[in-house]
Amino acid sequence: MGTLLNFIHSENWAWWRLRFLMALVGLGAGVALFRLPLASAFLLFGGIAVVLGSLLWTPLIGVGVTLFLAPLWAWLRADWPQIDPLLGQYFFLLTVAVWVIRGLIKRDFRIPAPPLLFPFLVFMGAILLSLWTSADSATGFMEFAKWAQISVMFFLVYDNFKGNNAEQQIVSFVLVLIGIVVFQSVFGLWQFGLRGDGPDHFAIDARFYRAYGTFEQPNPFGGFMGMMGALLTGLFATLLLEFFQLHRKFSLWFLGLAVPLLLTVGALLASWSRGAWMGFGAALLIMVALLPRRSGWGLLVLSLLMLGTLGLYSADLLPASVLSRMTGFLDYTRFEDVRGVAINDVNYAVLERMAHWQTALDMWRENFWLGVGFGCYEPAYPDYRLINWPMALGHAHNYYLNLLAETGLLGLFAYLFFLGALLIRLWQAVRRLDGWQRGLAIGLIGSFTHFGVHNLVDNILVNNTHLYFGVLLALAAWLVGKSADNNKT
Repeated sequence: MGTLLNFIHSENWAWWRLRFLMALVGLGAGVALFRLPLASAFLLFGGIAVVLGSLLWTPLIGVGVTLFLAPLWAWLRADWPQIDPLLGQYFFLLTVAVWVIRGLIKRDFRIPAPPLLFPFLVFMGAILLSLWTSADSATGFMEFAKWAQISVMFFLVYDNFKGNNAEQQIVSFVLVLIGIVVFQSVFGLWQFGLRGDGPDHFAIDARFYRAYGTFEQPNPFGGFMGMMGALLTGLFATLLLEFFQLHRKFSLWFLGLAVPLLLTVGALLASWSRGAWMGFGAALLIMVALLPRRSGWGLLVLSLLMLGTLGLYSADLLPASVLSRMTGFLDYTRFEDVRGVAINDVNYAVLERMAHWQTALDMWRENFWLGVGFGCYEPAYPDYRLINWPMALGHAHNYYLNLLAETGLLGLFAYLFFLGALLIRLWQAVRRLDGWQRGLAIGLIGSFTHFGVHNLVDNILVNNTHLYFGVLLALAAWLVGKSADNNKT
């Protein structure tokens, strides 16, 4: 009898109980698959798999599933109306719930205090303060909820990068990110040249169409490709440099990173997005300067790269269509008063953007410190719009002017403080880390540089991309903490 009681209270008995529970759940899911519609069955089966996987191993499994499903929102809404486009959000909430429950069961749940938390909370506080006198409280809190999700993803992912196998977890997690990016890249390249048709307004010529993946718009798709492409570029370039410098043996890592990198850059080019090209170009310049250990060599390589590009431009060796897209963004970076300017088909896009910039500045002038309320650019637009531009675009197509209009001078300064602190701490990490960790830090600097530059002409936190921002922030915080530990030793 004593032996039986000891077995019941042993880990083996707990494992057998868990296996029995999993068998019952699997049987129930199997029956449901035959009786439920396909979408409902997928949601049920996927939810069960995420819950069990997250409970038994790590909530990062649920995060990976969420990151795959989240960017499908616009595509599902447009092409698969029978499937709820909020699928990614459901799995995100499910993953968060499992993370909390798992921590409570283990009596180990806590909200972590990762590096970079202070500047992040300064920005969160500023945007929350702007809602005190917002133009539309409901809209403002909906937009604030997006950054609340960023913070939850930040805490959740960082909290699971711990223990003796933290480095293995991060490598596995980065591989999941690469797999998702490859899927989006292949989908976008198929839209660009293999499908054979596409929306008329995305046509480049008679054969090719702008790639847009599951984002349904080329510019945010290009922004996503640029952010993730910079991450891959930093990893690949660092490993390649160490291969030549340290005479290491050839690794399959090179092939494993080279193919996704080529696909991602190809999809970025296929998006035909000026803002994405501009952001990725800036990210490449920064990463080239950071790649060598000695900053002087980095500046030399950067100078040679810029001189080479200038030489190709002077010799007319760059394709005319590509050159037009590369230089055309200059029209979107100048500013002038567009009231009374004649509108035609040639200048419409430029004038529309400038009109929204001008409206954003008018909002700020009348709401200097706190703005019209975070997320409230569109609700406040009718009170500040120019006569010839009655329709709001949803945002000012410049994230900085948008923040200035919505959160005032305090909000913009808080955001710049947060972004500046993030880049400075990552730069310190680059100087202290080695191997793939240094490559990841360089890649993250490239990602956030792309994010900052692309947002000069757009707002790429759409189609659930903000969840990726939270993940990249968690990776950055772990690297900053790791570099600080290395510096102490």
